[in-house]
Amino acid sequence: MIYTVTFNPAIDYVIKVDDLTLGMVNRTTREDMYCGGKGINVSNVLSNLGIDSVGLGFIAGFTGDAIEAGAKELGFTPDFIRLREGMTRINVKIKSNEESEINGLGPIIHEDELNMMFEKIDQLQDGDMLVLAGSIPASLPEDIYERIMARLQEKDIQIVVDATKDLLLNVLKYHPFLIKPNNHELGEMFGVVLKDNDEIIEYAKKLQEKGARNVLVSMAGDGAILITEEGDVHVTPCPKGEVKNSVGAGDSMVAGFITGYLRSNGDYNEALKMGTAAGSASAFSEDLATGEKIMELYNQL
Repeated sequence: MIYTVTFNPAIDYVIKVDDLTLGMVNRTTREDMYCGGKGINVSNVLSNLGIDSVGLGFIAGFTGDAIEAGAKELGFTPDFIRLREGMTRINVKIKSNEESEINGLGPIIHEDELNMMFEKIDQLQDGDMLVLAGSIPASLPEDIYERIMARLQEKDIQIVVDATKDLLLNVLKYHPFLIKPNNHELGEMFGVVLKDNDEIIEYAKKLQEKGARNVLVSMAGDGAILITEEGDVHVTPCPKGEVKNSVGAGDSMVAGFITGYLRSNGDYNEALKMGTAAGSASAFSEDLATGEKIMELYNQL
């Protein structure tokens, strides 16, 4: 089974406002609400591709109820821990002359509630896959990803980590199956600006030297590069299309990669191809991509 973890999920309230003016009453011309959070996005796209998964994480209050109900509607199994205080956050995303976001803080997670998460993690079995994605709430220890991975070291579990900077660098010693920085995040880890594919490959291999097994680097409209644990380098271009939405494209790439890898019995070229198609399909859609849209782009690559 595939498990995804979203420590700080959110209701994303997306509104369109013509000519937003601060200090004045503004009226929306369009409103949409989505279940947000990187792990939830991964499970959503996996479901769209016909792959089952279980969503782990924390929810609270009436907004937590909406996240749980939304997960069922999206087609994956929610197994969230209900917190005794606060409420799952609401993130307001304003589309106007410029795009602006106001992200909620999220509820406090107490130690006993965190231990409940560890108990769920301990139930994972050999052959399972775990996706750790996104930032860590302020009420959790900064080394939470490391603590989770340390608990699973004696099991044959493939762990995917989609995080940035130190959060990612600090888990490499546990040899994650896959990490997915974008080219800008990769450069930031080493304090450099990467100018071409050769430099991206060079620094991706440095992450392998630190312990990563497979490194997938997304490059927006320039496609993606995969350096496998065998040392092979795969490069795929981005399909053509109009970018409508960048939110969730990276999460979609992770879901597509996992789907391609599983369906091809471990063919990394197929995994990269499906991952690139899924990421692009979400970028070309108003919401996360449907399975049909992903396969349409997959067949173009």
